[in-house]
Amino acid sequence: MAAFPTVTLLTREGCGMCARAHEELTELLAELARDQRTVEYLQVDVDAPGNNELRAEYGDMLPVVLLDGEQHSYWEVDAARLRADLAA
Repeated sequence: MAAFPTVTLLTREGCGMCARAHEELTELLAELARDQRTVEYLQVDVDAPGNNELRAEYGDMLPVVLLDGEQHSYWEVDAARLRADLAA
């Protein structure tokens, strides 16, 4: 079990929706940090070398938010649900 929950944003270069999702997640994670809640945040480009499996599974759904490696939302950030799941 990880010490902190991990939120991963799957993206690709030039994806406008991915950029908006990153902004939303950055704001949400800053809010959580103010509340002394630590969350690890990763951003992964599915088109980068070595990410063939991610590209095959999620390439048509970007942006995709994973929570602890499990799909949480796609095409947009479900901030209310993510906030609730991180509080659980």
